Amino acid sequence: MKFELADTTNTLLREIADPKLYRDDIARTYALALNSSYVTDWKRVNEAIIKRWSLSALKYIKERAWSGKCFKESQE
Repeated sequence: MKFELADTTNTLLREIADPKLYRDDIARTYALALNSSYVTDWKRVNEAIIKRWSLSALKYIKERAWSGKCFKESQE
């Protein structure tokens, strides 16, 4: 069975705006969005990440999402 994240852009934007969520939380959702067949407005998402945190945070989130490290139990 396969599942995928729907409404990827809005889901990510809501999570980025939520002060209870951290970069590692966003990295997991970012990874799910990367693998979703739904269209994601990456420009808006990335700009929101930079606005909340920084450009280096965007790089951190992308690296964890693309590598799959965001799903590992023990954070490295």
